[in-house]
Amino acid sequence: MIISRTPLRMSFVGGGSDMPDFYRRYGGAVVSTSIDKYVYVNINRKFDGGIRLAYSKTEEVETVEQIEHRLVRAAFDMLGITGGVEITTIADIPSRGTGLGSSSSFTVGLLNALSAYLGRHISADSLGYCSSDIEINRCGEPIGKQDQYAAAYGGLNLIEFKADDSVLVSPVIMPLEVRSALERRIIVFYTGVTRSASDILKQQTIAISSDGAKRAALIRMVELAYALREELQNGNLDSFGEILNDNWNLKKSLTKGISTSAIDDWYDAARKAGALGGKLLGAGAGGFLMFYAPEDRHAAIAEALGALRPIDLRFDTLGSRIIFYNPTTAHSNS
Repeated sequence: MIISRTPLRMSFVGGGSDMPDFYRRYGGAVVSTSIDKYVYVNINRKFDGGIRLAYSKTEEVETVEQIEHRLVRAAFDMLGITGGVEITTIADIPSRGTGLGSSSSFTVGLLNALSAYLGRHISADSLGYCSSDIEINRCGEPIGKQDQYAAAYGGLNLIEFKADDSVLVSPVIMPLEVRSALERRIIVFYTGVTRSASDILKQQTIAISSDGAKRAALIRMVELAYALREELQNGNLDSFGEILNDNWNLKKSLTKGISTSAIDDWYDAARKAGALGGKLLGAGAGGFLMFYAPEDRHAAIAEALGALRPIDLRFDTLGSRIIFYNPTTAHSNS
């Protein structure tokens, strides 16, 4: 049996600049962190040569072509796996459509576990590259690259997207006490609303390609990613909230579907209760609301958002890992 553990992520600033149509012309950058909520992928050899998948549904098939789950089918094709495999997945929290990058974390964890099953090591950079290729190119998802690299590398990073399609992941360097203070000052709430990131990102791409003002807003969001990295490394934590607020206002201007009247009301209530800034995690329209605020304002913010469920999230530092490896049940041809 092989088990991989892959973190979900929080993206702070620059989201949307990881879309190919944008970064190939202007360059992109985001600041994000992996978090201590995980997707687990378990792989075992199946004795009869068939394929069994258990996720939100169960599939029992004989060939790769019969697999309905597109990401799994694409990963099998990429790695040349033809059968004899059983795969099950679990997650720490329900995460699909909530803005935590669950689809990419699953793909990264799947590739990591399948590579170990084949007796191969795969680097974090290769995990980011190959999982992006599966989701964007092989499965045609209109998404960016930040989630895959965040899940593969782990940690709090500036992730840059270059015009030549290369990706540079640089850790944000800060003293431990500053990092710990940042974690303590972040408060997250679940809105109870899920949505399709693909639909929102499609609308955003169309808007940015045709509207110079929206394009300028995203360019400014990239500048804020670099500014945030600089402020964090200098220990200026309150600037974190101010930059989050600027980024959120710019993000909302990109397309109508990013926010809703309910989200705007929750955001305004949190600000009035003491949050210095925040954002909706992910593409928009639902999922998790994240705020930065002094710790002594957290109770007031929670009271102001009484209808929403607070979620305790901490930073992850390791990225996707193989946490259990029993080669006696792995691929016999390795």
